[in-house]
Amino acid sequence: MISPSPMSDSNIPLPERLRPRDLSEIIGQDHLLGEQAPLRQMIDQGHLPSIIFWGPPGVGKTTIALLLAQAIDRPFVSLSALNTGVKELREIIAEGGDLMPPVVFIDEIHRFNKSQQDALLNAVEKGKITLIGATTENPSFEVNSALLSRCQVYTLNALDADAIQTLLVQAIKNDPFLKERYIQIEEFEALVQFAAGDARKALNLIELIAGTFEPDVENIVTNAMVVKVAQQNIARYDKSGEQHYDLVSAFIKSIRGSDPDATLYWMARMLKGGEDPVFIARRMLIAASEDIGNSNPNALLLAGECFRSVQAVGMPECRIILGQCAVYLATSAKSNSTYLAINKALDLAEKTANLPVPLHLRNAPTKLMKEQGYGVDYLYPHNYPEHFVMQEYLPPELKGAKLYESARNKREVEGERLQQRRWQQEQQQQQ
Repeated sequence: MISPSPMSDSNIPLPERLRPRDLSEIIGQDHLLGEQAPLRQMIDQGHLPSIIFWGPPGVGKTTIALLLAQAIDRPFVSLSALNTGVKELREIIAEGGDLMPPVVFIDEIHRFNKSQQDALLNAVEKGKITLIGATTENPSFEVNSALLSRCQVYTLNALDADAIQTLLVQAIKNDPFLKERYIQIEEFEALVQFAAGDARKALNLIELIAGTFEPDVENIVTNAMVVKVAQQNIARYDKSGEQHYDLVSAFIKSIRGSDPDATLYWMARMLKGGEDPVFIARRMLIAASEDIGNSNPNALLLAGECFRSVQAVGMPECRIILGQCAVYLATSAKSNSTYLAINKALDLAEKTANLPVPLHLRNAPTKLMKEQGYGVDYLYPHNYPEHFVMQEYLPPELKGAKLYESARNKREVEGERLQQRRWQQEQQQQQ
């Protein structure tokens, strides 16, 4: 991705200090930017179509988009789907000139909802903008098919070990802060492994390591040193990594523990880290049933509507909907009685799958079935007082099996009392 172009301010992160200033400085994407590659040929001809870049993080999507716009001398606007609404999008489109339509770069374009993508589609069709979208997800599934059909899709590759090594060597050679540390990389394996094909990770890591060194003396980088520094300092949110699961776990446990403040905090951490808001809504949908259940059935209804609304609205506005639902779930009465009951039922069903359905519970749509006793002696509850009559609904072998145990909350206790009154009353009448 990145070939160094030195900047002096060491307060600026290393990936920014070394951001390429020309397409020729890009490392690792020769299949797109080599001499005979498609993007290179387009730029040489002064032509830039609307593009979707598909690839993992840290491979140069943003940088390439900027340099492509510069190469054809066009204004460049960078947006993130995480914090750009339809209003902002339309304002930017309206500001674009007919003679010099801007190149609009949208990071994580797959997070745009339908109305946002429709606004882009109209602008692309009328030539008001040249769109460059970036996504880590397969655009065939995540991007509106009409918009996708008007864009060229190019795949960017994760940087291989040689590219990472080249990147780091050039960084040490060209960056003033690193040059003062006289760094010698004795072993590259750990650096390559921790980078995982991501140039930004590689540069951030070497900067962390350099920060532990004294200036003006020779400093040797080994695998052991890299591992130590990485484990102590790298605390970045990784959607596919361990921290992803830790944050989700903390979020759900805060809902379960009825702490709205912690719930909102962990949710905000996920959103700031780039988590898909639909994923968060899906987790709340599960929690509404698993941890709240019949203590407050409205929780499931709200979580379901939250899930659908988040899909329709997208970021940044859907943060409000997520927050509302999260607070409601956290402050709701809790019960896992149905969660435990269905697990018990599944376990019992697996062990007793050979038991036949009792004849009186079977449907009898044909004469033959009726003759065989299907449906005989079935008591229709609606024909009885309170629409209840006592009869066996389990196989005889499972008579008396107890799967559902109510939790000690108002709604479930009331339901349990009603059930007890009904069954006890019937038993007394039959005695």
